[in-house]
Amino acid sequence: MDLTPNQLSHYNGTDPSKPIYVAVKGRVYDVTTGKSFYGPGGAYAMFAGKDASRALAKMSKNDEDISPSLDGLSEKEIGVLNDWENKFQAKYPVVGRVIN
Repeated sequence: MDLTPNQLSHYNGTDPSKPIYVAVKGRVYDVTTGKSFYGPGGAYAMFAGKDASRALAKMSKNDEDISPSLDGLSEKEIGVLNDWENKFQAKYPVVGRVIN
């Protein structure tokens, strides 16, 4: 399934009839089983319905970092992002990708 960033934003946990999706490096993961983290009020709710690659790499919850852009990240930050990607792959099913 291909989703635009706008379509992805509809899977942010605010509609209980829809799954919760988070994208990492353009891959969309169904994180609904982790809704206590990614759903409304959860510690990572700000990532729901978005590609959170940059924020994960920087270990940031700031709105300006919640972006698919990897521009200017350090090697260490890329390594952190790869670790996050491995965690998502191990824990959540891939349901699609983000297209522009």
